[in-house]
Amino acid sequence: MSYPKAAIVLPNSSYQVKDGDKMTEQFKNFFDRTDDLVSLRRPLAERMRPSNLDGMVGQKHLLGENCLLPKLIRENRVGNLILAGPPGTGKTTLASVVAKEGGCKLLEVNAVTSNVAELRETLKLARYHGAENCYLFVDEIHRFNKSQQDLLLPDVESGEVRLIGATTHNPRYYIIDPLLSRSHLFTLKPLGINEISSALSICMGDELRGLGHRKCTTSKDVLQSLALMAEGDMRRAYNLLETIVEGISEGSEVTEVEISAFAQQRGVRYDRGEDEHYDTASALIKSMRGNDPDASVYWLAKMLAGGEDPRFIARRLVIFASEDVGLADSRALLMADAVFRACETIGLPECELNLAHVVLFLATCPKSNSATLAIGEAKRAIREQPVQSIPPSIRDRHGRNRKDREEGEEGYLYSHEFPENISGQQYLEKPLDLYSPKLSGAESAIAERLEKWKSLRNSFQ
Repeated sequence: MSYPKAAIVLPNSSYQVKDGDKMTEQFKNFFDRTDDLVSLRRPLAERMRPSNLDGMVGQKHLLGENCLLPKLIRENRVGNLILAGPPGTGKTTLASVVAKEGGCKLLEVNAVTSNVAELRETLKLARYHGAENCYLFVDEIHRFNKSQQDLLLPDVESGEVRLIGATTHNPRYYIIDPLLSRSHLFTLKPLGINEISSALSICMGDELRGLGHRKCTTSKDVLQSLALMAEGDMRRAYNLLETIVEGISEGSEVTEVEISAFAQQRGVRYDRGEDEHYDTASALIKSMRGNDPDASVYWLAKMLAGGEDPRFIARRLVIFASEDVGLADSRALLMADAVFRACETIGLPECELNLAHVVLFLATCPKSNSATLAIGEAKRAIREQPVQSIPPSIRDRHGRNRKDREEGEEGYLYSHEFPENISGQQYLEKPLDLYSPKLSGAESAIAERLEKWKSLRNSFQ
């Protein structure tokens, strides 16, 4: 190959070649090295992104040996897909692999930066290539509003466009039902520690795409620690490893000392208002209900580390105090109300102590859901049976219709004039059994009193 006889200026260099026909081997090697440097400037997670199914990390529930999806991908018979899952679990990678394995183009649109005009043009291009040769990939598809998602429907429904959407949010809340009904929903799970550490080990030895050119070494335990810090996020794991390896001398060993600084600043995956938010709150409630103080305070700590509003936690504790502790220890409601006021008046970080105090108290209280069951039974009786009239004897004596009543109609028996306040008087036209005390904590004493009062009432009959 001949080059024009003109001065060629190398990038970032004053070295010039006057005669392009006599291009030296050193000149060729320079361009090779330049291409390598450009490649290495790309983020490590991008460089290590697998290009085929065999390179995919994790997601065995979707891509395992006995799964149908890999066969459909290789045969280019995959329809519309919605890929949901936390960041760094491989949604974008899987979309790319689906296209490459099927020999298709992948037209990418990011819902964060895209608009209707761009989306229309991309749909036009996707129709030009044809659904059998092309996929439209919409990243962060939950960011599209209803009108933008509606714009996808005609082409998706007619089969002119094959859609792959990726989202970190719950698709049932953020993606319109017509689009979901026309797509297969697959949920990607956070990657396991062993899966991440194995991928990091490969990266350390890969000179072409990974960090092998740095000649650094490390141990399996260190990689396991990095994988633990990543919390199922492969991208985060690569970023941590790249930062550490690039920050030490070439040929050095990565030890626990290097990762200790990152461990101190370790973030907690916690999306307020999303599934993680409600799942963790549920874990806290169920741990307290199950009398496990260790698990209870652990989930409390996760919520606080994730930036949860302490008032949200306190509101849940107030509900729990009556729903799950109730009459077994009526102090629970007072304690929960007190911590709610503490969260409002004191705030973080001091109110963490108040929250821990009350969470441990509630977790170690005797439990009774009798109040929950009683109000449920009462509401069911109201709903399913004729509503009972108020017995005349216990109606208001000062009502506006008082003058229309017979003087002796009321017949109210003042309870304080009878032993144990039991007069034998009925307070429902038709007696109902709605409250059943539990033999737990202070409520066991209530059960004994009710049995005694029942005997006294029966004595009046």
